[in-house]
Amino acid sequence: MNEKAKLLEAIAGKNRGLLATERDKVKVLSAIEQLEDRNPTPKPVEAKNLLEGDWRLLYTTSRGILGLNRIPVLQLGQVYQCIRTEQAKLYNIAEIIGVPFFEGIVSVAARFEPVSDRRVNVKFERSILGLQRLIGYISPDRLIQEIELGKKFLPLDFSIESREQQGWLEITYLDEDLRVGRGNEGNVFVLAKEKG
Repeated sequence: MNEKAKLLEAIAGKNRGLLATERDKVKVLSAIEQLEDRNPTPKPVEAKNLLEGDWRLLYTTSRGILGLNRIPVLQLGQVYQCIRTEQAKLYNIAEIIGVPFFEGIVSVAARFEPVSDRRVNVKFERSILGLQRLIGYISPDRLIQEIELGKKFLPLDFSIESREQQGWLEITYLDEDLRVGRGNEGNVFVLAKEKG
């Protein structure tokens, strides 16, 4: 079994990390490190054709993302990171599910700046929280189009000005359908490219 298959097996059934025990986390991190050693894209930041697109989160250790699952009676649905390389923008979109008519969206828009072959600095610029039904949410791509057209969303849509809302992301593995990254808070992210 190759390193990629080992990682996918290690994260299977872990619900993006929500169900991962401490032992699971160690096993997944080991599988990530083995896969990173075989990164087929030595300069991932320059591989715009591979980076571009909508990526679905398979696994993370980020408490910020996994914490969205702690809302009573609601659950974390799909989580996407959508990269638009030409505009140097990324969009994190988390779908919140559970109660009919109360499905939500938590989205953050950011600008990124390459600082090395593998790392980008990220500056968060806008946050949107709302009910899917109220904001007319259909898909990540449609939401991004509406954000880019300047649409305002109710009930919460605000600019992020704080210097604390900055970070970095290092892309440690990238191929045509899988991306692994590490963030400034020590989190790991494993994402699969959506076919579209």
